[in-house]
Amino acid sequence: MTIVLFFIILGSLVFVHELGHFLAAKKSGIRVDEFALGFPPKVLGKKVGETVYNLNLIPFGGYVKIFGDDADVMSDMAVSEADKARSFIAKPRYIQAVVLASGVLGNIVFAWLLISISFMAGIPSAIDGRYENEVRDTKLTITTVLPDSPAYKAGLRSGDAIVSITEGAKQFTDSDSEKAGDFIGASTGALAISYTRGKEEGRITVEPIAGIVEGKPAIGVSLDTIGVVRFGFFRSFFEGALMTSDLLREVTIGLFGFLQQAILGKADLASVTGPVGIAGMVGEARVLGIVYLLSFTAFISINLAVINLLPIPALDGGRLLFLAIEGIIRRPIPVKFTRVVNTTGFVLLILFMLFITYRDVIKLVSSS
Repeated sequence: MTIVLFFIILGSLVFVHELGHFLAAKKSGIRVDEFALGFPPKVLGKKVGETVYNLNLIPFGGYVKIFGDDADVMSDMAVSEADKARSFIAKPRYIQAVVLASGVLGNIVFAWLLISISFMAGIPSAIDGRYENEVRDTKLTITTVLPDSPAYKAGLRSGDAIVSITEGAKQFTDSDSEKAGDFIGASTGALAISYTRGKEEGRITVEPIAGIVEGKPAIGVSLDTIGVVRFGFFRSFFEGALMTSDLLREVTIGLFGFLQQAILGKADLASVTGPVGIAGMVGEARVLGIVYLLSFTAFISINLAVINLLPIPALDGGRLLFLAIEGIIRRPIPVKFTRVVNTTGFVLLILFMLFITYRDVIKLVSSS
């Protein structure tokens, strides 16, 4: 089920991204020859009007084939003046920029929609955040579990709600995260922890150790008092827009911080996750419930939007950079140069993705 959900989520993210390019091109009067999910070979296909819609076998990605996207190909074709007028390269640069940026916009709008639905269903929120006066049904919740910590080894995960913590005759059942931390810090032996994960219930025994938190024993978790915030239809979309904006800003700052560290040779690649790692996260979110799954999908969609805007060849940001350079120098960049640069960038991205996937697999095998 997790694998199926992973491909559904991946397909939806690719679909909304390519739909953004597709709709912008159509609205701008540019001919679209093909709309495809996945990469060839083709599994299913149907031509509607002038556009062929294909579902391909390799599920990692998709594309929109826009007429006149390649000037060299255009020059080799016998094209009527009417068709030339409907080509990508015949349009003003600002329209080309809108078409290129609309895939990113599609991912952002999709994230906004998912977060808004989450608000209608009831989205998890800390009691000390923006919605502190509107949080209901609070629970003591694990927000972070340190790798290789006693809690992680015992089976606790982020999102688990703590029902009780017991040491001998003493028991803690409050939802106050600070008091829970004090209870764990004052322990002298093993703790029995009852928790819920989605609709599942569990109970583990864990031994706090020294060295995680200075001056007191700990099990390697961060705790917070988390409740549910629920709004009506219109306010959900308003609050969804605010949260989408916040996430967009935080992801952008985080990504550029990572790139800065990478340039300095200080980046921690262990924090980078590929398809295998994301599939594992999908499984965890599925267990926690549909709202967690929607929120996770929205977060990934925003990440894809920001990544696609990076000025890297083969990404939308790289093509937008070339378009900006053309606007400055007042002439087209040689097509052969852009083709070589984009192909090189694409190959490097694929190699990087294979490396991250290999590392995720090794991590998965070693932890099993």
